[in-house]
Amino acid sequence: MFAFVSYYMSSLLADCYRFGDPISGKRNYTYMDVVRSNLGGTKVKICGVVQYLNLFGICIGYTIGTSISMMAINRSNCFHKNGEKNACRSSSNPYMIMFGIIEIVLSQIPDLSQAWWLSTIAAVMSFTYSTIGLGLAIARIAANGTIKGSLTGVSAGAVSQSERIWRSFQAIGDMSFSYCYSFILIEIQDTLKSPPSEATTMKRANLISTTVTTTFYMLCGCLGYAAVGNLAPGNLLTGFAFHNPFWLLDIANIAIVVHLLGAYQVFSQPIFAFAEKWVSKNCNTSKFITKQIKISVPGLGSFNLTLFRLVFRTSFVTLTTVVSMMLPFFNDILGIMGAIGFWPLTVYFPVEMYMVHKKIEKWSTKWIFLRLLSLFCLIVTVVAGVGSVAGVILELKVFRPFHTSY
Repeated sequence: MFAFVSYYMSSLLADCYRFGDPISGKRNYTYMDVVRSNLGGTKVKICGVVQYLNLFGICIGYTIGTSISMMAINRSNCFHKNGEKNACRSSSNPYMIMFGIIEIVLSQIPDLSQAWWLSTIAAVMSFTYSTIGLGLAIARIAANGTIKGSLTGVSAGAVSQSERIWRSFQAIGDMSFSYCYSFILIEIQDTLKSPPSEATTMKRANLISTTVTTTFYMLCGCLGYAAVGNLAPGNLLTGFAFHNPFWLLDIANIAIVVHLLGAYQVFSQPIFAFAEKWVSKNCNTSKFITKQIKISVPGLGSFNLTLFRLVFRTSFVTLTTVVSMMLPFFNDILGIMGAIGFWPLTVYFPVEMYMVHKKIEKWSTKWIFLRLLSLFCLIVTVVAGVGSVAGVILELKVFRPFHTSY
């Protein structure tokens, strides 16, 4: 369901990239520009708040996720050296700080068009750790000689009925997050060259990426549960559903770290672009904003750096790192971000803009279909949000800021 909705809505959104003629019409460089061209008014501000809040939250989630994988590498090696009975716990703070330092450096890349190589590396790493996870799950199923788990999930005696409901709702939020990419689609589409038209290329990319990712999601979820059963952790590679071969787990977690290093940039660059565009427009007389310093990087050429870019981007990464150290709830954070972003950014705005852009007649078959689909997705979003907030509340009962260990 999420795959179909995300692909369909992204296709509608891709058609709105150019205002007017799909070939020669005015370009819209960002998601907010598309909303401004087609809807205007207060909806532009609402879109901006939701979009950038979501991007900020995703960066926090990626920081937490990276630290978990780093700690998993450390713990795996500790198990191998000292035995699995050793607790091998470590604080997440040093790993988050390490991630933040690397991101401060990467954040100085001027824009998305110059960070294309990060996306390529991230895609390769994603394929790597997903394949390793699948291989380990298949090997465990073969070793078990049976399929674990059940169609009904965790038995009623193991957890309360209310907890089962909250977990189910949170899982919906996690799934919706997995398909929340529409709010950076326009920024990515703006980097494409034509002909063929940007919309045509983007739709083809959407179809391929959605098909591939959904296939991997289904295989990892089903085979992982079949291998481990009701004891399956939130992440098969970091929750130690598997302990051996430890070196293969290390490779998988290194791939996750590299993937999230690149993904952080993809989702933070739109925030950087928005802030820098606004500041340059409103404070263009300040040398702090306008003065450019040429930086040469061996092997990568040179690029221009402004003091504002250095200070703002460094401050942004520092803020996301500090917040991550305070609230290290990976799955709950992802669920909340999925709930916040899925309906408004993936469904509502694309539907509203497409109907205006294509002049869809009111009460026509397509109009009714899009309205009903939007309403259904709104209900799903509310359910996911409730479950994820409940998960955070449960975590806060035993939580101590800056003292998280794994």
